[in-house]
Amino acid sequence: MINPEYMKKIESWFKNYVHQFTSSDRNYNQNIKLKKDHTYRVCEEIIRVGESLNLSHDDLNLAKTIALLHDVGRFIQYDLYQTFDDEKSEDHAELSIKVIRKEGILKGIDKSTNRIIFFAINHHNKAYLSKHEFARPLFFAKLLRDADKLDIFYVITKYYHNKDEHTNKAIELDLLDTPQISDRVYKDLISRKIVKFKYIENLNDLKLLQMAWIYDINFPITFQLIKERKYLEKIREVLPDSDKSQKAYKAVRNYLEVRCNQNKKKVPDS
Repeated sequence: MINPEYMKKIESWFKNYVHQFTSSDRNYNQNIKLKKDHTYRVCEEIIRVGESLNLSHDDLNLAKTIALLHDVGRFIQYDLYQTFDDEKSEDHAELSIKVIRKEGILKGIDKSTNRIIFFAINHHNKAYLSKHEFARPLFFAKLLRDADKLDIFYVITKYYHNKDEHTNKAIELDLLDTPQISDRVYKDLISRKIVKFKYIENLNDLKLLQMAWIYDINFPITFQLIKERKYLEKIREVLPDSDKSQKAYKAVRNYLEVRCNQNKKKVPDS
């Protein structure tokens, strides 16, 4: 369990930790701020999703702690490698775990709670979740993955529609902005599969990968928020007007409509 006092301690630590990453370079500071702001918004999103599931106050505190710490490895990642591309640097979830352990942030928290936090953080960026984990760690991992995707959808759709003002290679992962859509990426999306990053060849492929995240959403409110905020439409608007892009959008949109009508999932007791 994480009480309010310990929650404040973690929040204070996070603020001070991030403050270390400053530079005279404008682009560096912009990308550090990008991840700091992302973290705070994921905290808001995870509370929103958690409240929709009627989580207890203690579980909401746990969820917020997970959200606050989930990307803490991003700062040292960018500091060392000047990229957010895990393939070109290190797995940022694993970096987050290393930072948490090194800083001893969770030393005052019981082992079972630690296990939930570490499992959720370590698996928030993986293509698939392990099916061989206990119910509560899996539940909070799904909660984080939904909250994380909600804000990444916000960040990328805002960026794609305003990128002419300022291109950010860290968001684009240094991918070329060419008009093609790769066959493998397209086929996986149409088949309702999670698109693997290793098949990404350009920025349009990345956009399809992001649209395909809809297949990895877990909770009804997340589907509803994606629909209300028109995230899939906003990505479609910045894709080339082609048969592939139209069919890709139709596939994810149809899936979204079906899932919006499903019943709520319940938080497991153990």
